[in-house]
Amino acid sequence: MIFFSVAHDPTQLNRQGPDDGTQYRSAIFYSNEEQQRIATAYIGQLDAAKVYPRKIVTEVVPFKAFFSGRGVSPGLSADPHRSAYIVYNDLPKLEHLKKQFPELYH
Repeated sequence: MIFFSVAHDPTQLNRQGPDDGTQYRSAIFYSNEEQQRIATAYIGQLDAAKVYPRKIVTEVVPFKAFFSGRGVSPGLSADPHRSAYIVYNDLPKLEHLKKQFPELYH
């Protein structure tokens, strides 16, 4: 639920906010058939209910391996209040998370 309501826009293909490219695609990685079924069914329910103005493009694909990111991207500060990118793109998501799911935010 948080993935679709707070984390990102599941209707954007190969992009999230100002970031563009296949590495920013919306994807759910499943480890077994039950996870695949649940994810696919949930996406179908959201699309059928027209929760978003556009079709959900989130891929449901098998998990193969985890690769660590390259570390902090150039220009991103370790102090989130000093990075314009974080202030404009990430902090609003955290505020939305606090309001929508206060019991999950620690």
